[in-house]
Amino acid sequence: MNCARRLSLQLGRAALTSALAPCARYAWADAVAANAAGATADDTPPLAYFLRGVGPAAKPVLHLGWALTAICCFVCIVIAVMLGIALFRRRQRQDPRALTAGGGMRFVYVGGTISTVALLGIAVYMLIVLAQVADPPREPALTVTVTAYDWWWKVDYGDGDQHFTTANEMHIPTGVPVLVMLKSADVIHAFWVPQLSGKTQTIPGVVNRQWIQADKPGIYRGQCTQYCGVQHAHMAFEVYAQPQAEYERWCAAQQRSAPAPTAAQAARGSKLFEERCAGCHAVRGSKAAGVQAPDLTHVMSRRLLAAGTLVNTPENLMNWIEHVQQIKPGTLMPDMKLSSAEARDLSAYLATLR
Repeated sequence: MNCARRLSLQLGRAALTSALAPCARYAWADAVAANAAGATADDTPPLAYFLRGVGPAAKPVLHLGWALTAICCFVCIVIAVMLGIALFRRRQRQDPRALTAGGGMRFVYVGGTISTVALLGIAVYMLIVLAQVADPPREPALTVTVTAYDWWWKVDYGDGDQHFTTANEMHIPTGVPVLVMLKSADVIHAFWVPQLSGKTQTIPGVVNRQWIQADKPGIYRGQCTQYCGVQHAHMAFEVYAQPQAEYERWCAAQQRSAPAPTAAQAARGSKLFEERCAGCHAVRGSKAAGVQAPDLTHVMSRRLLAAGTLVNTPENLMNWIEHVQQIKPGTLMPDMKLSSAEARDLSAYLATLR
């Protein structure tokens, strides 16, 4: 009996810890987000998607998550109660009705029936949610193509003369649906902006579709959720939801080519960039036209570097260039060996790319 009591106490502590863990986790995440530079929309952490959804593509999934969580908690409570009853009210060993139709089998019948009905109900609800988020409520106002690479995101806007490319960040106008065409350049990845939408895989040779909509301005963090290699955890991106006028100004700025450097130091840095970096990177308005790495035409206008790994500052940018394999081991970019003078020249040139 003492063993049974100790076991029940341990189970009670475990249940209490499990119940309080999500609250503690969110409180910790909120504290981290409040202290971090450039927090997400409304200063909420990315994992607060369980509590908040911003847009018609996210809210049905949010409500489904609440329902599934409630069911799982209810099941865990029922199991804990039944286990407690079993520990303190055990059958007598000589009971001839054990596991018979008149004894314990009633629990099997009732439990099996309830489980079957619950699972069918969950399946129907999930299909309803899937139908709700399959297509946008009206014609998308914007189409964006996102291509996943190991381990970063390429984002293409527009066609012809209006075409431009960014990396690891997406800008969208608020209040309208945006169609996202998803591709992969190497392996299977998964595109997920938890506060705006569910997950959709990017598969080599296949073009998948997803739509997102932000009902209010903010910065919403996204993440690859399909394991894709050693730096899978460092494959993040950001979605900037902006009022229409602000979004149009951003587009106009991004469509402009990089200006030719006028200062001597920046001009030397431009020449060095074309010699050492142009094979992979592109800068519109220069001879650099690489396609295997992020377009750097307006790199200094971005908030983060290396798919969300570093805050974008001149110091972090040069540290990334010279020590990329220490910061993000396994990425395709090699460490660049630069002298002090070369580093200053290259930094001066990159500072012009705004």
